[in-house]
Amino acid sequence: MSTLLVIAKAPVPGRVKTRLTTQFTAQQAADLARAALEDTLAAVLATPADRRVLVLDGEPGAWVPPGIEVVAQGAGGLDVRLASAFSLAEGPALLIGMDTPQVTPGLLAQGLDFTEADAWFGPADDGGFWALGLAGPDPALLLGVPMSAAHTGAVQRRRLTGAGLTVRDLPGLCDVDTPADARRVAATAPGTRFAALHAGLCAVTR
Repeated sequence: MSTLLVIAKAPVPGRVKTRLTTQFTAQQAADLARAALEDTLAAVLATPADRRVLVLDGEPGAWVPPGIEVVAQGAGGLDVRLASAFSLAEGPALLIGMDTPQVTPGLLAQGLDFTEADAWFGPADDGGFWALGLAGPDPALLLGVPMSAAHTGAVQRRRLTGAGLTVRDLPGLCDVDTPADARRVAATAPGTRFAALHAGLCAVTR
């Protein structure tokens, strides 16, 4: 049973995308987070998978579309919460976050194809990773990996290869963390909800 996992925070002002508030208000930053999450979930729904699970910190809202199962995030550091997310899967799984609204169903389907791979790794431009796929989910592969650091991705990938897994790489993507990231992602994915909202907000703030 293949599972697509999305780990995310509910788009509540002051709790999400706080680094965007150097250009946008807390409400606008939350609206951008919601748009990014909606784009991500739309791509997930368009990807063949047996289960589609949103592992959520916070309360779900109208932005959760039908076909998405919602499970509360566990407690602990990010490595523990990611490990807990993988424990929900009963077979091959791909985990992504809410920071890459430019993601496509094609990329997600690639990350769920374990024909010639034990694991898929999607590097992020900030040194982390935007996707992690495991043919046989093992939460221990994430525990103890230092998160939110410039070397997070390198450590996580070494953890996979050190376990003897055949690792394939997905294309690198830019996470939306800063206003510069938001501009870059909006420009590369002009057809998304995120890009449309970003353009509107920038027009207002000029």
